[in-house]
Amino acid sequence: MSDGLDAIIIGAGFGGLCAAIKLKEAGFKRLLVLEKADRLGGTWRDNTYPGACCDVPSRLYSYSFALNPNWSRAYSGHAEIRQYMEDVAVRFGVRDRFRFNAEVERADWDGEAWTVTLKGGETLSAPVLVSGLGQLNRPSFAGIPGRENFKGDSWHSARWNHDVDLAGKTVGCIGAGASAIQYIPELVKTAGKVVVFQRTPNYVVPRLDKAMSPGRQALYAAFPFIDRAQRWLTWKLMDARFQAFKQGTKAAADFRKVAMDYLDATITDPVLKAKLTPDYPIGCKRILVSDDYYQALAQPNVELVTEDVKAITGAGVRTGDGAEHACDVLVFGTGFETTDFLAPLAIHGENGRSLDEAWKDGAEAYYGVTVAGFPNLFLLYGPNTNLGHNSIILMIEAQVGYMVEAMRVLKARGAKALKLKPDAQARFNTQLQHDLQDTAWAGSCSSWYKTASGKITNNWSGDTATYMKVMREPVLSDYEVA
Repeated sequence: MSDGLDAIIIGAGFGGLCAAIKLKEAGFKRLLVLEKADRLGGTWRDNTYPGACCDVPSRLYSYSFALNPNWSRAYSGHAEIRQYMEDVAVRFGVRDRFRFNAEVERADWDGEAWTVTLKGGETLSAPVLVSGLGQLNRPSFAGIPGRENFKGDSWHSARWNHDVDLAGKTVGCIGAGASAIQYIPELVKTAGKVVVFQRTPNYVVPRLDKAMSPGRQALYAAFPFIDRAQRWLTWKLMDARFQAFKQGTKAAADFRKVAMDYLDATITDPVLKAKLTPDYPIGCKRILVSDDYYQALAQPNVELVTEDVKAITGAGVRTGDGAEHACDVLVFGTGFETTDFLAPLAIHGENGRSLDEAWKDGAEAYYGVTVAGFPNLFLLYGPNTNLGHNSIILMIEAQVGYMVEAMRVLKARGAKALKLKPDAQARFNTQLQHDLQDTAWAGSCSSWYKTASGKITNNWSGDTATYMKVMREPVLSDYEVA
């Protein structure tokens, strides 16, 4: 039995917020969004490190149905993005659907509804369960031993400690990925010394960020069609970039040249340049965008260490060459647990089967949204829906639209469950993995896009236009409507 709810949504990030808005608009107004933190925002609530901003243009990293003419920059910072989300929640009348400090521990399907159990034991039920947890929310420390031995302050980049004054201190930055290239330039401005521990160099392309003038903001506000046209053009240009992620293409070679030309133009020291030059196909690991990272590494108070990090000691970091690098503070830019998806939630579907068991060989879903054996469960930003070339907001909107159409089918037919057929999921994923073999992500480099066994569980195999087209409505022959 349900508690009179149409759906329970887990997570108050971009996915959960979009789901609440679009379900309400479709007439499913009895909604509850459960969020373990004290406010909405998702990754933009968690990541408050210095310099935190999006690497997708703000015009596109926002909902198509909620344009914002007042973005202050081409690439806006975390506080502005989170405020945009707050404003949208109020504007579309769903702010009262959110329940904060409500951590979900498990969810169980009883044949008619999902029973959600919160930390503390409270239970809630609804016929539909929506996961808006995303892929980048649980910090990873990359299995580095000895963290507990360090005598100074330390933290993961997604849990930044703003109370520590870094002026004049030696700050060790473990990891040089998408977050690190944003906060390292800021640390260089205040710290006495910054030691960057880089495991693998990344391809970096210029961001070309700029402030939005009051005149341009006024133009977008007065003529929304110009704003929308700019968004459409940005989308088309970025979608065309998917071809650069296919191995051996001219587009890939051209994109690599952009990155290498940028490295040549900003780093003149041949030793440093060699350390920053990738030896794998572009796109195999996440491509980074920055206007100031290389410039920061060239500063005299920065040391780039490329020896493997072996352990954390009481005084700093020990590397593979036996050297110990003394640090006052350590920042772990070591990424997130990306292949377990809904963990640590315990999700049990038909016959009590757990999602962990279903995904023991690597997470997979049907277009990243539904899973065989788990009726009325809809995933947002689920397996194989991440992108390397465009805005995830596009994918989320397509997934939410698909979910809304599926719920309309249930309502129209008076049915209780939409059950994905196992053969449909198998057929889809066989083709998906086949298509992914032509991409750079199938290369030999390690990345958060795939499991230890090499199965690509995070990325979509094509452009966003293709995804949005196939997600317009469910193919009901792939489901049992019961």
